[in-house]
Amino acid sequence: MSNNVHSKLTGTKIFKNYFSLLKPRVMSLSIFTSFVGIMIAPGFVFNYEVLMILFAISLGSGASGALNMWYERDLDKLMERTKDRVLPLGKIKPNNALFFGLFLSLVSVGTLYIFSNFLAASILALTIFFYIFIYTIWLKKRTPQNIVIGGAAGAFPPMIGWAAIAGSLSMEIFLIFAIIFVWTPPHFWALALYKSDDYKRANIPMMPLIVGRKRTVNMIIAYSFILLPVAMSLSLYYSFFYSVSIFILSSIFVYLSMTLRSTIDKPDFEKKAQNLFFFSIFYLFNIFSIILIDNSIW
Repeated sequence: MSNNVHSKLTGTKIFKNYFSLLKPRVMSLSIFTSFVGIMIAPGFVFNYEVLMILFAISLGSGASGALNMWYERDLDKLMERTKDRVLPLGKIKPNNALFFGLFLSLVSVGTLYIFSNFLAASILALTIFFYIFIYTIWLKKRTPQNIVIGGAAGAFPPMIGWAAIAGSLSMEIFLIFAIIFVWTPPHFWALALYKSDDYKRANIPMMPLIVGRKRTVNMIIAYSFILLPVAMSLSLYYSFFYSVSIFILSSIFVYLSMTLRSTIDKPDFEKKAQNLFFFSIFYLFNIFSIILIDNSIW
């Protein structure tokens, strides 16, 4: 193998390793929700600045992922779900990951400020701070309410996109924030129900480990019922198409949550929890798709 070919292969591996630090799957949802926030904001006009705004938000999301993986590298070694990440495998040095995350944080906030405004850049900086210091460092290993409070970090991206275009915030975008905020606990508790052994090995106090399956399921059901009216509240701003679509999706969410209760002591319980987890991702993606379609047509 020639030196040039070997160099290209090495460069490709390095790129893939650092790209994986950004948590691409998590980042993709943040990119999509922020994109919707941009598209529905008052005064939206598509131009190159919009692309730079979206790029900056994407970098900020990736920076949060990189810093989170740097801080949790020892925990990740203990969990089946995360043991093959690049830091536990030693493919990237911890200090390099830390520098990478800090660098992306500064670049993302600075870029957003240059191409949008101080409000959007401030919310992005707050999001990175909140995810790393409030959720990852302070809450995650201290309380089973970690994801209830920490979920706010995942709810900020559409608000950042909106603020970048409008230069202000409104009740509409706060309701969209509330949808993600209320959606987050049942989404992650469903994951914790069928990945509880992973969290136990890492000594992370997720709700099923602290209060048991039954109480966790009851909380998931309660949140699913709360989510329905919260999601429906956006009907004040959107059409009948939105109302009907969201009612159907939210009703399915409630139904799947209720099925957990009847299968708690059955062999297929973890499968039911997994179904709810994957449906919750489908649910949120479709809510934002419906918002985007409704805003574009009506």
